[in-house]
Amino acid sequence: MKRLLFMVSILMTLGLFSFKPQNKQNGLSIPVEKFTLANGLTVVLNVDKSDPIAALAVYYHVGSSREVPGKTGFAHLFEHMMFQRSENVGEGQYFKNIQGAGGTLNGSTNQDRTNYFEIVPKNALEMAMWMESDRMGYLTNTVTKKSLANQQNVVQNEKRESVDNAAYGFNQEIIAKNLYPKGHPYSWTVIGEMEDLTGATVEDVKAFHKKFYAPNNATLVISGDINSEEIKALVNKYFGEIPSGTNIEKRGPVPVTLSSTARLYHEDNFAKAPQLTMVFPSTERYSKDSYALNFLADLLAGSKKSPLYSVLVKEKKLTSRVMARNGSQELAGSFTISITANPDINLTEVEKAVFEGFEKFEKEGFTDKDLIRIKAGYETRFYNSFASVQNKAFQFAEYTMNTGDPEYYKKDLAALQSVTMADVKSAYNKYIKGKNFVETSLVPKGQLNLIVEGSKNSGIIEEDVTKAAQVKADTAKEEPIAKTTTKLDRSVKPVIGPDPEVTIPTPWEESLSNGMKVWGIVQNELPLVQYSIIIDGGHMLDKVEKAGVANLVASMMNEGTKNKTPEELEEAIGLLGASIRVTSSNEDISLEVSSMAKNFEKTIALVQEILLEPRWDSEAFDLTKSRIINNLKRNAASPDYLSSSTLNKLMFGDNILATDATGTEASVKIITIDDLKEYYSKYLSPSIARFLVVGDVDVARVKKALTDINLKWKPKNVVIPEIKVPGPPEKSQIYFVDVPGAKQSVISIGAPSLPRTNPDFYPATVANYKLGGSFNGIFNLILREDKGFTYGARSTFNGAKNYGSFVATSRVRTNSTQESVTIFKEEMEKYCKTILPEYIEFTKSSLLKNNALRFETLGNLLSMLNTMTSYNLPMDYIKQEEKFIEGLTIKKQLELVNKYIDPSRMYYVVVGDAKTQLDDLEKVGLGKPILVK
Repeated sequence: MKRLLFMVSILMTLGLFSFKPQNKQNGLSIPVEKFTLANGLTVVLNVDKSDPIAALAVYYHVGSSREVPGKTGFAHLFEHMMFQRSENVGEGQYFKNIQGAGGTLNGSTNQDRTNYFEIVPKNALEMAMWMESDRMGYLTNTVTKKSLANQQNVVQNEKRESVDNAAYGFNQEIIAKNLYPKGHPYSWTVIGEMEDLTGATVEDVKAFHKKFYAPNNATLVISGDINSEEIKALVNKYFGEIPSGTNIEKRGPVPVTLSSTARLYHEDNFAKAPQLTMVFPSTERYSKDSYALNFLADLLAGSKKSPLYSVLVKEKKLTSRVMARNGSQELAGSFTISITANPDINLTEVEKAVFEGFEKFEKEGFTDKDLIRIKAGYETRFYNSFASVQNKAFQFAEYTMNTGDPEYYKKDLAALQSVTMADVKSAYNKYIKGKNFVETSLVPKGQLNLIVEGSKNSGIIEEDVTKAAQVKADTAKEEPIAKTTTKLDRSVKPVIGPDPEVTIPTPWEESLSNGMKVWGIVQNELPLVQYSIIIDGGHMLDKVEKAGVANLVASMMNEGTKNKTPEELEEAIGLLGASIRVTSSNEDISLEVSSMAKNFEKTIALVQEILLEPRWDSEAFDLTKSRIINNLKRNAASPDYLSSSTLNKLMFGDNILATDATGTEASVKIITIDDLKEYYSKYLSPSIARFLVVGDVDVARVKKALTDINLKWKPKNVVIPEIKVPGPPEKSQIYFVDVPGAKQSVISIGAPSLPRTNPDFYPATVANYKLGGSFNGIFNLILREDKGFTYGARSTFNGAKNYGSFVATSRVRTNSTQESVTIFKEEMEKYCKTILPEYIEFTKSSLLKNNALRFETLGNLLSMLNTMTSYNLPMDYIKQEEKFIEGLTIKKQLELVNKYIDPSRMYYVVVGDAKTQLDDLEKVGLGKPILVK
């Protein structure tokens, strides 16, 4: 699966690392083979026999930067079109075929490339190659006005979801238009302009495909359990006769300079706090300066001792966090500093503080130790970036497309590890100090007094919700698709062979004398380890009037130990290249660690300090409270947050689950540090804790490493209170939360349901799969693929140890709100009456075959352990799940659906523009909607 240890010898030769490889089974080699077909298609193969799966990725060297003004958003729009159909793959079959084979698929677009990928059990790889080649070579004849209109509406809703209806959503558009000169390939966003999306024609789409979707502009990577010679033959069979396209011009860097600083502002309908962003032109990908700028971003804002954090967060308390990042791309780069200020803070003060941070950086500098910390982090991220066949396919494709060399990552990592203090200082002076920049002030509606002095209106024109853009579908009968003559009979879908044998990992189990249970799975493909200490309780142990104590306890455990300040603890973790975080949820507090296996014992030592000797630093406590309160204030403008929090309050009534685990503004304000100490002393006990570990460590090593924790962490008697969850409502009712001017409506429909510990929970989840549990679920097929109302629609059973819920959700175009709610209601009603045989067949095939993909990564394995141990499931619970699916019938599914999905007894929550949508919702037939104040 992940044999990259040949890199170790290279890095040791360079003198960068001194550790010894722990997995010598296959030597220091990773098989990568590159070749080119006669039509120009670049192919990279990676043989990996660790799991019976394979990843296929096709990268086209076309992104939004290949578009032209007036036709923006085309690359991303075409990405959507590629999932519709092709000459030999019918409408909707891309998702159906791959999911039905137990696989997963998707695509993405950025400024420089568009990719498509499938991860499948190895027996379905040939089918994936047939499909991928068909849309590469034989798609344009299937593009019609109707299919284009559908995806235009879907993409418009994606834009509303991520830009128009989101706080700070317009920021990137303002920056792109002002950082780059008019006509520069990066001077518009990937999503494009709404009017350009609306105006796209079938001819435009066909021309775009013909020019850019040709084999000579593509890189195909296949990674996984493959036979190289067999795959070469299949690549030639399916891709070989696709004709080459026109030669696409190669482009060199197109750097930009600013003749003056530009300050712009926008009043944001969804922001509750002002945000300042400063962007400096930087340099292209893989240039020497780009590596130094990556380090500079970390040094300026990436740690608690960084100058921007020190000035803006600790000294002036203008914000709770700062962000700096270098984004070097194919043609140019940008160095971004972004600060979401605390509510009511004037951004002029924030800008001044940024420059104070720069002065502090220039005066105090940084140390070799800082560089060692950053390089250690890159080492760990390097290994993790190759931790799955999908990741490897992506990495090889990116490097091959950009450099022609799939093994360029050797040079990439070496360049990162060779960055010096002089390089960083030079990059700062060259790109940041005294240089012009583009600055945006995004402030809440009506708070122009908070913008930076001298800022000008950015000129953003927002969509009128009463005239939401919509492309009318062509209702004329479509002509039969003209098929291209090919030597290969492409109409024949390859037969999927016998399902590969899947070996479910067997965990080992131990108990410590202090009561903590220990489970682990050995996986030594890479020298990595991940582990968690999970302590039952969490938010459930909070008092309602002081909701958020558990979350604050977890947050404060990250803020230093008895012998280490917050800054010293952060540095100690960073020098190991590790990640150690304590988090809280409704039912537990978790300490989560990711590290190189060589540092396992060193991370355990830090974990012991964090767990047994929290610092309770008063300054950090004040900063943490401020951050949580300000986040809660910002959440008050988020339609998604308003939707989920309103539904939770309705479902869970007066008990603690009705309140967000982070608390409320009122509850967090009155929490004291003594409340945290009391919670810690009463409830954090090994008697209710589990240690879960996966990776390149065995049971003996784990037990030895835990010796001190076992001796020093004393057990307590902790009783977890029983939570009484209300039943579903007697009848359904619509509740409306008003967000004036919202460009979308967020719909959340649900009711209390099964906890994960109920024997029917997994069967109910299976029963929901065809309704809303997948892309090919009924909700998504109607609301997205048929109507074009949304970017996605899903439903799910959420099960915890003590409670559960059934929830259906979507974000829909404002003027489709009433129809969308009606569709949710009516489709649930139909599903309770009729289950078609093909529903059962699709569910069985998808879920049974998907097990081949479930155990590949350390994250997968840790999740399996967590599920098993959290809910007291047997070690063979996955086999039991398979047995249930194999025996699934229409009768069983109908029984489950009627028992656990009742649309007549649910809460229907809609968050949107009341002025235009509230009254219309009475047509749904659930009475007069209640406006939630």
